[in-house]
Amino acid sequence: MKKILFLVMAVLAAASMMIAGCGGGDKKAAEPEKVLRVGTEPTFAPFEFQKEGSKSYDGFDMDLARAIGKQMGYKVEMVSMGFDALIPALNSNNIDVAIAGMTITDERKKVVDFTESYYTSGLMIMVRKDSNVKSIDDLKGKTIACQIGTTGENKSRTVEGAKVKAFNTQDEASLELKNGGADAVIGDAPVIEYYMTKAGKDFAKTVGERMEAEPYGIAVKKGSKLAGDLNKALAELKKSGEYDKLYTKWFGEKK
Repeated sequence: MKKILFLVMAVLAAASMMIAGCGGGDKKAAEPEKVLRVGTEPTFAPFEFQKEGSKSYDGFDMDLARAIGKQMGYKVEMVSMGFDALIPALNSNNIDVAIAGMTITDERKKVVDFTESYYTSGLMIMVRKDSNVKSIDDLKGKTIACQIGTTGENKSRTVEGAKVKAFNTQDEASLELKNGGADAVIGDAPVIEYYMTKAGKDFAKTVGERMEAEPYGIAVKKGSKLAGDLNKALAELKKSGEYDKLYTKWFGEKK
């Protein structure tokens, strides 16, 4: 009797599985998760950097990229590379967008498209504390360190008679100043100001006024519809107050 009962139960279980299998054919397969590949150069604090001992990326740009991705329904995947490799990576489809404190310039707009500006920066001069340099005019004939491919490099090369040393990262340029290999660093003001609160406070100072208002934008491949989608998401974050929260977190209250 027990054997018969067991056999009946087994048959019923098999039938139930067959019915469930047939019914499953009417359900749509789960859609794959949408991924937004975000290229960045994570040595540009406070916009993008890695905390010591951490594998994740931190900073204003990183928080903003994740917020925009969430608003658009994307999972954000960060891709680290050199700053001068970002535009080639966009044009070869290795990344979808680039966010790395990138200034919107006419030259760059020839090869990529940008979103509306999400931050306005400027350039600043950093020198050693014992330096007599007071402005960019005092840098004529001197050695200037900067980051390769940036507007800081462009500005440095306009200084009459200056020797320009361009490095892969802003940190390397600052280290050259610290080690006495350069008379000054020209770079993005918020990055230098952040550096001055950390490693630079013991040996460096800033001089002169901010030079040139520089709008940062998110870059995409030329002709990509992503620019419009990103602009829409950015506008929604500003409307909801989320953008202001991120700005305050990294830069304090807007002046």
